[in-house]
Amino acid sequence: MKTTIRAALSVGLLAGFYLLAVGLIGGLGWLTVWLWREHPGAAAGKLSYLTIAVAIGLVVAFWKILRAKPEEPGGLLLAPHEARELWDTAHDLAHQVGTRAPDEIRLVPDVNAAVAEQTRFMGLAGGRRIMYVGMPLIQAFSVAQLRSVLAHELGHYSGSHTRIGALAHRGRMAIVQTIVQIGPSTLVGRIFRLYARIYILVEQAVSRRMEYEADEFSVRVAGRAAAISSMRDIPVIDSAWDFFVNQYVTIGWDAKLAPRDVFGGFGELLRGRAEELARLRTEAPPSEKSRWDSHPPIADRIAAMSGMPESGAAVDDRPATVLLNNAAELAARLQHEALAIEGRTLLPWDELTDTAIAANAQRDIDVLFRAAARLGGAPQGDLGLVLSLVEQGRAADLARAVAPHADADELLPALAAEIGGAVAIAARAEGIGSWRHSWSSGADFAKADGSPIPIGEVARLAVDPATVAEARQRLAGLGINVAAVRQQSAGATATGAEVLGGIANMKSGKQHFDVFILSNGLLLVPGPKKTDDGKQRLITVLRSAPVEELARQHRFLAFEDIAAATILKLVPVRVAITLHSGETVELHQPWTGEALDKNDDDLLRGALEPFVVEPQNA
Repeated sequence: MKTTIRAALSVGLLAGFYLLAVGLIGGLGWLTVWLWREHPGAAAGKLSYLTIAVAIGLVVAFWKILRAKPEEPGGLLLAPHEARELWDTAHDLAHQVGTRAPDEIRLVPDVNAAVAEQTRFMGLAGGRRIMYVGMPLIQAFSVAQLRSVLAHELGHYSGSHTRIGALAHRGRMAIVQTIVQIGPSTLVGRIFRLYARIYILVEQAVSRRMEYEADEFSVRVAGRAAAISSMRDIPVIDSAWDFFVNQYVTIGWDAKLAPRDVFGGFGELLRGRAEELARLRTEAPPSEKSRWDSHPPIADRIAAMSGMPESGAAVDDRPATVLLNNAAELAARLQHEALAIEGRTLLPWDELTDTAIAANAQRDIDVLFRAAARLGGAPQGDLGLVLSLVEQGRAADLARAVAPHADADELLPALAAEIGGAVAIAARAEGIGSWRHSWSSGADFAKADGSPIPIGEVARLAVDPATVAEARQRLAGLGINVAAVRQQSAGATATGAEVLGGIANMKSGKQHFDVFILSNGLLLVPGPKKTDDGKQRLITVLRSAPVEELARQHRFLAFEDIAAATILKLVPVRVAITLHSGETVELHQPWTGEALDKNDDDLLRGALEPFVVEPQNA
């Protein structure tokens, strides 16, 4: 399908949406007039209200679209003198694919490369061109591989794909804004949602065809081998980057800590885990297909590339970082400008690992210590009190308090893990050991000379009443004072919690709440009585602030604070939650309520199941 045909199709679909909107208003208006003439009364009045509401919703949606301004480009703007060879490469590749070179090149903190064009007249006229290049790609790729990716992106310019993309974006905006204004659950909203499905299906099919066209430029300019190797490497690098961010960069996020050199760390990870990444490259490329995807499966694209003629392009195996005049300096500036690290303490990697793990461990063992204080009737918990409770045969009670959702055979191992964390914190406080950073494996706790400390062995002894005394002796031999490891926080928070689900418009007494099911408790956010658009409201609340901050602003029922629960009704779910303080909180889901997922009522019942004492299948 030629570009002009695709452009016409996009324009036609967008025009079709506006025609549909006008037709619906016209039809409703005609039906309203007819009903007032032939059958005046309440029905005519309700239809009049619907017609006016739809017309106003469409006008508001269109006004927002017309006034919408393109987002400001993100990333770090690269001046030519800061990346002379990268700029020269972009101009050379643009010449080879027969298009105008980008006006801006921006570094971004993603495993991605992309092009955009600030078009005019809804994408029908060209404008300023921007190329985005991911710093992780530059760190992981050779020059030849990066050239293949950039040739692909510039191919989108050559095929006028960026202008078509502007049309597609405008169409999506029009449909989404209209559905939001009218309401997705109304009859008219459902009609537009059906149109949206058709529009997106056609748009995604067009997008997939564009990717194949751009791949032809990649092979022609950079060579088949470079194009295929870069295509194979992208999912590997993407996985490595996600692993790096989750396991290294954000390890101290909850403690307001961040690494001093993010991108330098990623380079170290690529070297430290080179063998693992090499094994990933040998695996078959992703082949999953969906008609909703904007890109074809990588396996299909590689197969198509393999059938393209070889171009004979020279192979440049130099690391792509040579295209930047000073990669380390630019990476530092990108980290400062593009990553959300404001207000965090920046630490070198070794110190970050030790400090962050210690902070996270203290937060976890505080759950254990608060449970011990409650069970032992003490004002504050510590490791000594935990060991005393185990000696009294209360290990199972402690385990259920720290891991209420664990299976029976997982309870004591969970308790041992928490006690092990407490032992490590104590050893660290005494200067006996610390958590040591590693790029090739997980962090381990060891002495300064690298020799291990038998934390796991001591923790296993500490969960058995018959061997607690031996555990105490081993701790004393290590120089650890069990009374010195004590509770630091008075109450539970949602720090580090994961959102599992949410139910809108639950009722507690005379109040209405949107209830979020977290990995460590329930968050109750006051909500309106009306049940319309409950799912969208749940999403809006979650986007408004971090979960930890929402829990500080609203009611948070931590699982560790729940003494018992009763399922009063299964459908719609109705539960009574009794806290250790003696207070009872009853939550009742309305028949017309919405949820983040259709099974979130089951999720809520499952979250409370460990506390249920009188289930009723009413």
